Amino acid sequence: MRATIPWRAAAVVAAAGAAIVGPTTTTPGASAVAATAPVPVERAEYQVKLGILSVGSGEMEAFAHDTVDGRETYHAVLRISGGTPLARVDDVFESWIDAKSWADKRNVFSRRFRQQTREVRYKRDRTYDFFPERRQYRREDNGETGALPTDQPLDDVSMVYFARSLPLNVGETYTIPRYFKADANPVVLKVVRREQVTVPAGTFQTVVVQPRIKTSGLFGEGGQAELFFSDDALHTLVQMRSKVKVVGSLSLYLRSYTPPAAQVGGGR
Repeated sequence: MRATIPWRAAAVVAAAGAAIVGPTTTTPGASAVAATAPVPVERAEYQVKLGILSVGSGEMEAFAHDTVDGRETYHAVLRISGGTPLARVDDVFESWIDAKSWADKRNVFSRRFRQQTREVRYKRDRTYDFFPERRQYRREDNGETGALPTDQPLDDVSMVYFARSLPLNVGETYTIPRYFKADANPVVLKVVRREQVTVPAGTFQTVVVQPRIKTSGLFGEGGQAELFFSDDALHTLVQMRSKVKVVGSLSLYLRSYTPPAAQVGGGR
């Protein structure tokens, strides 16, 4: 069965990730980010393995009450850190998700995306500001501008939260034309099987999703990624497998999970 997700739904909210995030800072030249103390909404901690070696840790965490371009956002962060002396990975992916869209994650969209990649000798730093109302984006480090293909743009992090909102029935394929870079569309999420997995946090029944984005990131076509979501209403990210440039096989295994905080509207 193939389901096409409409990309012009009315805006209302977002969810899953990587490391402890401190108070928000402002990138030079970027739109101002409020200095209000962040309020934790949801947190997952992971064991990181390269091949069969346990080499580090990861976290995925979301905070409430941040702002981008004067608009309220939720700040979601995925951080992966670890490796060996000859093969080190320190990756940070951040998404500032529109606060009004956070309550209904099927309509979640981003207002900023930041990627900081350190994989052995490979280095990449990108920050994109999104202006959905004008359907434009701006890359902060070099001033590049471009057209957004939708007024509800998704990035690598907000896409995970969006995926968690879907039914995720085995055999379904979701085609999503909402990635912020038009030439990377459509994003394809293929639900391939159910599988019981045991991770440091315990044993879980999961549904396995293969994401495909036409990029070179974690979920790029060459990465052969698989996302293991809990087979329940929350669809928590329990395990992830991917391939990373130079380093090779990279896996995350859930260690602990703090569910959405009801007082800030993080529940499904």
